[in-house]
Amino acid sequence: MPGWSCLVTGAGGFLGQRIVQLLVQEKDLEEIRVLDKVFRPETREKFFNIGTNIKVTVFEGDILDAQYLRRACQGISVVIHTAAIIDVTGVIPRQTILDVNLKGTQNLLEACVQASVPAFIFCSSVDVAGPNSYKEIIMNGSEEEGHESTWSDPYPYSKRMAEKAVLAANGSILKNGGRLHTCALRPMYIYGERSPFLANIIISSLKNKGILGVIGKFSIVNPVYVGNVAWAHILAARALRDPKKSPNIQGKFYYISDDTPHQSYDDLNYTLSKEWGFHLDSSWSLPLPLLYWLAFLLETVSFLLSPVYRYRPLFNRHLVTISNSKFTFSYKKAQRDLGYEPLVSWEEAKQKTSEWIRTLVKQHRETLDTKSQ
Repeated sequence: MPGWSCLVTGAGGFLGQRIVQLLVQEKDLEEIRVLDKVFRPETREKFFNIGTNIKVTVFEGDILDAQYLRRACQGISVVIHTAAIIDVTGVIPRQTILDVNLKGTQNLLEACVQASVPAFIFCSSVDVAGPNSYKEIIMNGSEEEGHESTWSDPYPYSKRMAEKAVLAANGSILKNGGRLHTCALRPMYIYGERSPFLANIIISSLKNKGILGVIGKFSIVNPVYVGNVAWAHILAARALRDPKKSPNIQGKFYYISDDTPHQSYDDLNYTLSKEWGFHLDSSWSLPLPLLYWLAFLLETVSFLLSPVYRYRPLFNRHLVTISNSKFTFSYKKAQRDLGYEPLVSWEEAKQKTSEWIRTLVKQHRETLDTKSQ
């Protein structure tokens, strides 16, 4: 394969940075363009000191700016699109989520057509498949089973519609007469060092004497380590560029999990942090059906108050459902079509994440010591 170039959107994020770290090891890669709305100074510096001969170009701007995207896509061989707003609690306005996750993806697809980019990989989410009810049980589900979320909440809806747009764009005629080839990856819940979700849980727990907040004690899920999700994106990029493999994956989506044991969200948090003195909350909690209907009541109050006051419930039915369902998926199809095998074992992923949690605990204690002086 001749020299190629890759654009990674959301490159300053939790997953985006990992993808860039793996991309620099790719053969014949001449340029990586990293794109995000804003890069932290330390992230920007990390990209500039990445220790490779590959050219790294930083693009900082809005995914809703069509001209900016076209400029970023010019001369690119592969786009890996991870930029998204992830919000399942209702903090961020619905329109903002729809604009970034759906309109931003549509803008990027159009930029690829105009700039004649032949390959597009979309980081989707298991949320586009459901679960639609906490009573629904899916264990080791597959792509062929056709699971689809029916939630109208902005995050699952925007990701579902964006994925449909990406897969429908497969085969689009490019400005230079070539064709655009697309695929989508649906990772499970992603954990690992520098996870913003996990960091929030740990910091909140440190303020609560090391008691881990209840997230989803009734769930059975198969979380996936961030390094393995990043690796799947690299393999998808290789496959879309390979004339032999590409026809098999064009216009298709793949579930991405790994060998992390099936467990509840609460058990995962405890397993990763128990070495540093964290423990599960043993206090009584509401039964799941009651929790669900309480969420419905809070949503109703929020809706009734909306003309005069923006009330955001602490939780909603979508959050209760995704946090407490038995919902796992196999990576066999990705294994068959992409050659995907987890790069990092469960034991190694657990160790790396636990070590990172130790640094959070240390930072927290140092902050407390400084304040007490």
